Amino acid sequence: MTPRVTIIGLHFAPEPTGNAPYTASLAAGLADKGWDVKVITGFPHYPQWQVYDGYSGHVHRDRHEGAEILRLRQYVPRRPTLITRTLMELHFGLKAALTDWGDPDVVLLVSPAMFSTALCALAAKLRQRSVPTVTWVQDLYSRGVEESHASAAVVAPVMRAIEGAALSSARRTIVIHDRFRQHVVDRLGVPDERVQVVRNWTHITPQSSVDRDGVRRRLGWAPDRTVVLHAGNMGVKQGLDNVVEAARLAEEQGSSLQFVLMGDGNQRRHLEERGRGVANLQFLDPLPNDEYAAALASADVLLVNELAGVKDMSVPSKLTSYFVTGRPVLAAVESESATAGEVEASGAGRVVRSDDPRHLLRAAEEMSADSAASTALGSNGPAYATAHLTADAAMRRWDDVLRSLTQHVRL
Repeated sequence: MTPRVTIIGLHFAPEPTGNAPYTASLAAGLADKGWDVKVITGFPHYPQWQVYDGYSGHVHRDRHEGAEILRLRQYVPRRPTLITRTLMELHFGLKAALTDWGDPDVVLLVSPAMFSTALCALAAKLRQRSVPTVTWVQDLYSRGVEESHASAAVVAPVMRAIEGAALSSARRTIVIHDRFRQHVVDRLGVPDERVQVVRNWTHITPQSSVDRDGVRRRLGWAPDRTVVLHAGNMGVKQGLDNVVEAARLAEEQGSSLQFVLMGDGNQRRHLEERGRGVANLQFLDPLPNDEYAAALASADVLLVNELAGVKDMSVPSKLTSYFVTGRPVLAAVESESATAGEVEASGAGRVVRSDDPRHLLRAAEEMSADSAASTALGSNGPAYATAHLTADAAMRRWDDVLRSLTQHVRL
């Protein structure tokens, strides 16, 4: 018999960033390994925070690389805040909890969104008691409240209790990093034996040959500019005011650095206003996967920037894509953060203080001036990705984890 899995998560392709590419890649990978895959997800809206063109009505059905996709239209806030995002998650969670999950052998819940995960975990207990559930933790929700919403820290204990209860109810909790595992066990109280680490993987295809000059011309990157590219979401936890100010300082100093923010998010309009007229700053819209990979490979330095105080809430998904390009990474993050640990483990980049535009500018200038050292750093990325971040290795682990909870153990 064919094993069946139902995956429930708010985000899915065609959303280009966050956990959507991983959920979509996992659904396709499991289908390729012989699973009957059903995905229950929301209408695509991230990171623009508006429903994508081409999606209308209350329900949308399609297929994605062998997986059946059921989309439920959810409330999408125009101005996402902690409260409005919670309302969106609750709305999607209620719809998902009440819909038909099919007849799965195992249910996989994706967090975030944490509140929808909690509702669906409760629904699983009430209506499908014999079906094992697995929760996949891409971000630590309660830790995110503590680290990036200082004004909401008073509700963090409540968030922590809800998150701990939701994860503890699952037969397995899968986390993407060892730091997450420690937090889930020590702070959220999930039994140690139920928590496993399965690393995220690169979801872009490495570009074997890129016309860098042609790509740079199309994107408006002059040959005499050193392009420092930040790709992905422009939200609160990215703290991208730091990059805008570094670009302003670069202009004042007559620097050849060009800082590029590529993507979208709830802070983009604010950042554009703050950076208006700064010659050394450019904004680009999100690109399709192939063009995205080519843009990464054509930049000189790939930047990851995080808000001061962010340490454990997440590991930026962009890093898995950055490493495969062979370009050097510059991380303006907390020195004790999971992100810093990942960059240092890869040997593919430098770490500088978060929320310090002068340090960011100086490090970028140094990487630009010493191209041999930067090339050597970047060359470590593909080897690290091959050793730790391949999709094949991740799919094998996921297949093993899910089959171990069913009667469909591979012989």
